[in-house]
Amino acid sequence: MLMIEQPVRLTGIGYEGCDLDEFIRRLRREGVSLLVDVRLNPISRKRGFSKTALKNALADAGIAYEHMRELGNPKWNRAGFGGGAADLRTARGVYAERLLDTGALECLDRIADSARWQVVAVMCFEADQYRCHRDLVIEGVRERLRSAVSA
Repeated sequence: MLMIEQPVRLTGIGYEGCDLDEFIRRLRREGVSLLVDVRLNPISRKRGFSKTALKNALADAGIAYEHMRELGNPKWNRAGFGGGAADLRTARGVYAERLLDTGALECLDRIADSARWQVVAVMCFEADQYRCHRDLVIEGVRERLRSAVSA
């Protein structure tokens, strides 16, 4: 049987430097239908970006919201993502180990399943995705999708 690979739409987005309206416009331009929030604690000093306010604003825009606390980066590991090359490498390694936890693996599977049929954006604060743990979340999801196609 010939397997045809379906296009997968998965992106990362940070809200640093955005107001809520601009953020939602970006999501809509990308055709995002599900936003997965990977902040450990989905609270923000930025107006509109705390969990309930964000979920409500996204619902008004026709975008589903899901918070996956299991994919959050612990506070004690965040500074490394903003540090020099060695600190960043260490922080990414520490977070990559956390992605091996059962709860994190289940979340990666859920995101991969969703990305097979809708456009999914993985969200955290940082504008620079490489300096954010969501980059590793997206890598993990893409690996699952590649594995499923080659199986």
